[in-house]
Amino acid sequence: MTSISTDPRPLRTADLGTLVIMCWSRETPEGDVPFLLACSLGDGEGGLEATPAAVEGLLSRSGIAVGDGILDATGLPDLPVNLLVVPGAAALTMPGVNAQFVPTAQWREAVDERGYACLIFATRPWPGGEPGEAEAVAAFANHEDTLRTSAQLVLPVRSLRT
Repeated sequence: MTSISTDPRPLRTADLGTLVIMCWSRETPEGDVPFLLACSLGDGEGGLEATPAAVEGLLSRSGIAVGDGILDATGLPDLPVNLLVVPGAAALTMPGVNAQFVPTAQWREAVDERGYACLIFATRPWPGGEPGEAEAVAAFANHEDTLRTSAQLVLPVRSLRT
């Protein structure tokens, strides 16, 4: 008798490499909208070739599909992806990831006003070196290949209650 396992393949975190989070906000007719870009630098054990599959596996384990349009997670309390924002810091957490970053003041203001952020989690690795320049981040995040092969979510913002 042959059986087929439906268990996900083991996550090879070594193939993920360095995961970076970049934040920015963009002015729209409805006001400032906060964005996050999460991507690997492609420096994992398997190199650039292994990065897309490793990231897609990470997303799959969290119940997130790649290339399925925008998932509005504001109404999905059981989705294991969270964005925690506290004064001076923020963290994106999901199974296998706890990525902390320091948000810009403009991004923080937009998050405080909206109560959510738009996450683009790219399977495509960052092209070359350390990211940083705002124009390069925007060009990468808005590139057709990045958007087509990314998971896109509207994530509610959580904060610590005192």
